[in-house]
Amino acid sequence: MIRKLLQLLLLVAILSIVPGCWNRRELNTLGIAVGFGIDKAGDQYLVTAQVVDPGEATAKKGVTGRSPVVLYHAESSSVIEALRKMTKESPRKIYVSHVRILVIGESLAREGIADVLDLMSRDHEFRSDFYIVVAKHTRAENILNVLTSLEKIPAMDLSNALQTSEKTWAPSHKVALNELISDLTSEGKQPVLTAIEMIGNTEIGESRNRKNVETLDPPGRLQYSGLAAFNGDKLIGWLNEDESKAYNYITDHVKSTVGFMPCPDGGTMSLEIIRSKSKVSSKLENGKPSILVNIRIEANVGEVACHVDLTKTKTIEELKKISDQKVQGFIKASIDKMQKQYKADIYGFGQVIHRAEPKLWKQIGKDWDSYFAKLPVEVKVNTQIRRLGTVNNSFIEEMKK
Repeated sequence: MIRKLLQLLLLVAILSIVPGCWNRRELNTLGIAVGFGIDKAGDQYLVTAQVVDPGEATAKKGVTGRSPVVLYHAESSSVIEALRKMTKESPRKIYVSHVRILVIGESLAREGIADVLDLMSRDHEFRSDFYIVVAKHTRAENILNVLTSLEKIPAMDLSNALQTSEKTWAPSHKVALNELISDLTSEGKQPVLTAIEMIGNTEIGESRNRKNVETLDPPGRLQYSGLAAFNGDKLIGWLNEDESKAYNYITDHVKSTVGFMPCPDGGTMSLEIIRSKSKVSSKLENGKPSILVNIRIEANVGEVACHVDLTKTKTIEELKKISDQKVQGFIKASIDKMQKQYKADIYGFGQVIHRAEPKLWKQIGKDWDSYFAKLPVEVKVNTQIRRLGTVNNSFIEEMKK
């Protein structure tokens, strides 16, 4: 009994000297950053932080004329030092645990991004679930300077738009920090990031002008624009929409999208892709590797602007073949471009060979870029048309009778 009492007294004594929240920070002492931009400025980094103004972001009554976010800039030879230098201007320490988007300027991306990613992977305050994009033909600070309409906080708008676009539009692909670092450190696959660019009146957009959110049609807009291809940590080029679609089909990232195709007797029709599944395998022929890409697509008829009789099985078979050929065509074109122009395996074909033929990979892995440039790749597509919609044939044909 005495022993238990002594243990209880010891426990109470220990608890009395241990603080409950040893590393607590009050919210009114922190500047909550939701977006970051990193550019190259000579031999230094220009770091831009998009910080929430809590009073304006949550305001429900009237319009104060203040921006819901504030941008802070600092230059330094390291990213972490630039963040600390921002306190010369910001009354609060920049808090990075709620960052939703990191924008990398094009000039920095072409020089290499590995060094600037080290802080994000090392610092415990940075979470790994934010998305990373590349500013196309502009600087990252310009992208973060644009006010958006539907979301008060521009960084949240960019994050939500990328998630939505990936779910419904095949050319987009969201990449978080862990996936990017995995691609940078893996053998047999080069990274990609989604590109973002400014369209419309860039002067109004870049100036954080409230006119950009006070009209029905904002003069300056941000839009995701295909993928940026890397070799190692350096940007080497841009993929257009079809080439970006091809990447996502091959890597099995297409959740849903829409595509048009020609009809057998002229005109066009659209298919809504509701499911897609890809399988990439390798085989050896005379000791040389080759790749087979099998893609299975399930689609519904979305729109008909041609003369076709969808009640006939023969018509559905013809449409299936046309769809197969079109998807196969832009996938082959994308692979051909990466092999001949960039010589960078963004599809992960090298990883497939590495897993299937580890002994062969030891021989060719160190010079994989050269092997990839002449790697035989066969693409097979199988489209299944599931639903025709609420009507079989278009009412437009009835109007013509």
